[in-house]
Amino acid sequence: MSLQINAVILAGGMARRMGGNDKGLVDLNGQPMIKHAIDRVKPQVKEILINANRNQNLYAEFGYPVVSDEDSGYLGPLAGMITAMAQTDADYLLVVPCDCPLLPTDLVSRMLSQIESNDAELAVASDGKREQPVVMLLKPSLRDSMKAFLDAGERKIDFWYAKHNCVVTDFSDQPNAFVNVNTPEQKQQLAEAIAK
Repeated sequence: MSLQINAVILAGGMARRMGGNDKGLVDLNGQPMIKHAIDRVKPQVKEILINANRNQNLYAEFGYPVVSDEDSGYLGPLAGMITAMAQTDADYLLVVPCDCPLLPTDLVSRMLSQIESNDAELAVASDGKREQPVVMLLKPSLRDSMKAFLDAGERKIDFWYAKHNCVVTDFSDQPNAFVNVNTPEQKQQLAEAIAK
């Protein structure tokens, strides 16, 4: 029996460093930033959800279900993950942010292989220097644990997954895979790198 793996692309933040522009919709080399993430993730999963708390109608135009945080108030990536975990019947959920246009095309296969060989509950990606807490593959059954953590006032994702059987998947062979765009300057640098 093959596993069903779905993805959620997190586009629910405030994007304060982007001047408040909705990051997933910011243009990067002729396409909205989220489109780059979709193109990277789509071949690796069965279904995609988009987590967005504004411009939902624009996100819906990409052709995927759009879900907004159950808890209002922009509580961060955990709120988006909790919402998505409630909306999926997949065996695993891949979580990625909308502002990482160079995500690995072997993200799922490498993380899943490590989860299975270590009998882990989730995998988090690393660029070789540091962990990328918003890039993970996890079992939706972890939702109750994550919700309790958020409800207790906690926000730091790495504190949450430290409580679980988690493996870190090393992508240091793709050092730019998790370059994310938070500011107009970073967007310009990345656009130039992609164009080369």
